[in-house]
Amino acid sequence: MKKLKKILAKHSGRGSSGQISVRHQGGRHKRFLRTIDFARSEKGVAGRVESLEYDPNRTANIALILYPNGVRCYILAPEGLSQGDEVIASEDAPINPGNALPLANIPVGTTVHNLEIKPGKGGQMVRSGGNGAQVQSKENDDVLIKLPSGEIRRFSGDAWATVGQLAKVEKVRLRKAGANRRRGKRPTVRGVAMHPGAHPHGGGEGRSGEGMIPKTPWGKQARGVKTRKRKKYSDKLIVERKKK
Repeated sequence: MKKLKKILAKHSGRGSSGQISVRHQGGRHKRFLRTIDFARSEKGVAGRVESLEYDPNRTANIALILYPNGVRCYILAPEGLSQGDEVIASEDAPINPGNALPLANIPVGTTVHNLEIKPGKGGQMVRSGGNGAQVQSKENDDVLIKLPSGEIRRFSGDAWATVGQLAKVEKVRLRKAGANRRRGKRPTVRGVAMHPGAHPHGGGEGRSGEGMIPKTPWGKQARGVKTRKRKKYSDKLIVERKKK
């Protein structure tokens, strides 16, 4: 739908000054950004799935929902959702794929996606294709969810989630280098193929390995570095860490 799409601005990995801040980006085809209703704003009203569509900006397909009042919204399309099906976001909605409910009202063992971190803010977790989280147990006002990484995390029972596992988008076989260029991916050169001034791995006679702990082009250690904040707000909500 025209109102649900807008041109996605291109930055090509450059900052406001025009300097490259992310390498190997640029030159992609023009895309439309589809506005996804992660918050399921039309609550208590059943909508019909008009169509299932491909979205170039995400790994999950999307569904166009038409509500009786004429409003149209895009939602993430879970497995089992078909054209013509009805979906609803309600506190007493049936446990069917595409329906959204508060976590407190979803039975233990149910697979969900599009989880809210803060109630009312809209879904922020488990939104990529093929992913699904599982409702593990309930403790007082909290619900324990097993995330796709294997991490078990505590969520508020008032936070909303959508029933079902997200469908995977079929892999597209890239038949030529130009297919990646149109997706905005520019060529990548291995560090060991560069000269010593361009990369710490560069130089040497003939084919040679890194000869050191793998490093970034700027000399920082590239593997085994922890990137999680030491005092992250969600540390107290994690019951079991993800499997390494």
